[in-house]
Amino acid sequence: MAGALSGLPSVSLDEVLAEAALQVRVDRKYLVPIGTFVELVARLRDRFAVLEIDGRRSFRYESVYFDTPSHQLYRQHVQRRRHRYKVRTRSYLDSGECSFEVKLKSNRSETVKSRMPYSPADRARLTGPAREFLGEQLRSAYGTTADEGLRPSLITTYRRSTLVDPVEHARMTCDVGLRFLDAGKSIEVLPDTVLVESKTAGRAGLADRVLRELQVRPISVSKYCVAAALLNPDLRSNPWHRTVRLFTRPG
Repeated sequence: MAGALSGLPSVSLDEVLAEAALQVRVDRKYLVPIGTFVELVARLRDRFAVLEIDGRRSFRYESVYFDTPSHQLYRQHVQRRRHRYKVRTRSYLDSGECSFEVKLKSNRSETVKSRMPYSPADRARLTGPAREFLGEQLRSAYGTTADEGLRPSLITTYRRSTLVDPVEHARMTCDVGLRFLDAGKSIEVLPDTVLVESKTAGRAGLADRVLRELQVRPISVSKYCVAAALLNPDLRSNPWHRTVRLFTRPG
């Protein structure tokens, strides 16, 4: 992936935030073989720039997801509940920064993400202010309260590069080296594959149109739900069977 991105112009973090913060957005996700990814970037190079910070174009991420002991939040997603949410901390390991994030689904199937700064030392626990923040988001969006007993459930780690299209104000994240972990298990997934997420304000962007030309179709996938299904084989995962197989296919 680094080789494919080396020819793209760079963009700063401030420019990314100004052009395509997209806290309210439509996400489309794709599993892209590395050879197809190289062709995708070649077709996008006249429009897209890649985030670069201190000479780096690839950054280490760690997300700690929270759920109940009975995996209630996971079950809400499997059942396609209209009012469903995810809770996580996200750590940017190269910069040492961390945030607490709540992701909600709107009635129009948009992903609405809210975040607050968080101490990296607290990333594996819910502090009082984090619980208050979560409660505020749920009351405002759904008129509900948080599920009881939220605790660290699993961890995802990966490397991410971010591309920005200043014309359509769209963003594309590209993840490799995914690993899912819980207290007793660690699984590496997606060998020789890039998990691409196209993030737009609504309609399909240029990246989506090029991927369609390359015969790559969007898939319905949540890192958290796939990780939970792989790490907990006893959980019901009917909607994710095909996706789980894709995540664990040989390279």
